[in-house]
Amino acid sequence: MASSSDLDALLQQIPMGELAQRFGVDESTIDAAVRQALPGLVGGMAVNASDRDGAEKLERALQRHEPAAGSLDLNAIDTEDGGKIVSHVLGDKQESVTKALGAQSGSSVISDLLPQLLPILAPLVMQFLAGKLGGAGSAGSGTTPASGDAGGLGGVLGDLLGGLLGGGSAPSGSAKSGSAQGSDGGLGDVLGGLLGGGSSQQSSGGGLGDLLGGLLGGRK
Repeated sequence: MASSSDLDALLQQIPMGELAQRFGVDESTIDAAVRQALPGLVGGMAVNASDRDGAEKLERALQRHEPAAGSLDLNAIDTEDGGKIVSHVLGDKQESVTKALGAQSGSSVISDLLPQLLPILAPLVMQFLAGKLGGAGSAGSGTTPASGDAGGLGGVLGDLLGGLLGGGSAPSGSAKSGSAQGSDGGLGDVLGGLLGGGSSQQSSGGGLGDLLGGLLGGRK
């Protein structure tokens, strides 16, 4: 089962309180919505990074993002850039992925929030990855850049997916916290079918291992 440490670190950078105020919902609802949206982004990035060309493009994009520490101010998030990231990552699957995530959540409130959250979350995910793998401004910091083989990139994305789809525990107070953490089946099957859905190429652990194999092996 994947470590949730990367997911915890990413969630700490998301201004949950500000998002809740902006959209007029409580923090437990915004937390559940964020956890429902993130697998779509992270899964899409994993699929993009599953071949050398896609990995290299993602690595170059990461070099243009400054690593962030701590929760960011909502007004500092470039949602225009975020919209471009979402469009690139999900391509023509953007609408179908968003609708599927919303339907799987079982909440009309969360479903309505997802398309608004994705452009906000996308730059945050990129900044987090830049900090993990060596993006803009991190030269000399001791971080290891994502190399052409995308091993480091795939590992971080895999850990994030593991936490989101069952490898980590959601805060006990979060509304519908289990909705984005279906173990076998559930959201994993939805994403596997939409984003890749190829046969498993990673046998570790079944369930999540099969999902990641499908995502990372089903691009082409």
